Amino acid sequence: MFKAPLQTFNRGMLPALFIALSLGQMSAISAYAKDTEAAKINVVGEGRISVAPDIATLNLGVMSEAETAQEALEENNIKMAAIVDAMKQSGIAAKDLQTSNFQIQPKMVYDRPKNGEEQKPPRIVGYTVSNNLSVLVRDLTKVGDILDMSIQLGINNGGNIQFGNDDPRSAITKARTAAMLDAQERANTLVAAVGAKLGNIVEINESNSRPRPVPMAQGRMMADAAMAESVPIEAGENTYRVTVSVSWQIEQ
Repeated sequence: MFKAPLQTFNRGMLPALFIALSLGQMSAISAYAKDTEAAKINVVGEGRISVAPDIATLNLGVMSEAETAQEALEENNIKMAAIVDAMKQSGIAAKDLQTSNFQIQPKMVYDRPKNGEEQKPPRIVGYTVSNNLSVLVRDLTKVGDILDMSIQLGINNGGNIQFGNDDPRSAITKARTAAMLDAQERANTLVAAVGAKLGNIVEINESNSRPRPVPMAQGRMMADAAMAESVPIEAGENTYRVTVSVSWQIEQ
């Protein structure tokens, strides 16, 4: 019986064959990666939850001036001690009182030289001592009275008042849920418009913001406020905002 001769295989062809196969596989992988990367959608969703505050943080300051640092410090200490004592008498716990931003600074005078005169070095004409007290008020009905009492006892340097929530986690969780639902609704609307649907979630990123402090009256305004019967306070609502950036695969 006649047998066809086997074709001789040249081993020198192996490297070229492997290179061809490798290039073919790389092209297929590259095309698949491009298709996979293109078949995604990224949407930003937002959630806002407003709740009534249940705490307030007051930043109250005392500024004292005198010819010497010692005199300014003694005057400041007397006023601040009276304020701290009054806070405790009003039911504020010691753990809710915190001293911050204590400073002693010289008051400098810079003389302007007249024609032909040399510039004189600056002179110290006195000292300023400032001390701030952070007060956490857990009973919002007392905020106005505490501010009025503080001003009468010597608070003369502004700070701010911030209404917050002792435990905002529940509000933030609700805002997160609302943000994700918003993102999903937007994404579904977009892909449905082209006859597709959402696939698996690829990535989620979150950011959130909390209520900002409300400035208090300062300087002369605080002194005028001391003459009023009480300081009017409106707590309003705190709005917690969460944004999420979500990426989905798109199923054609």
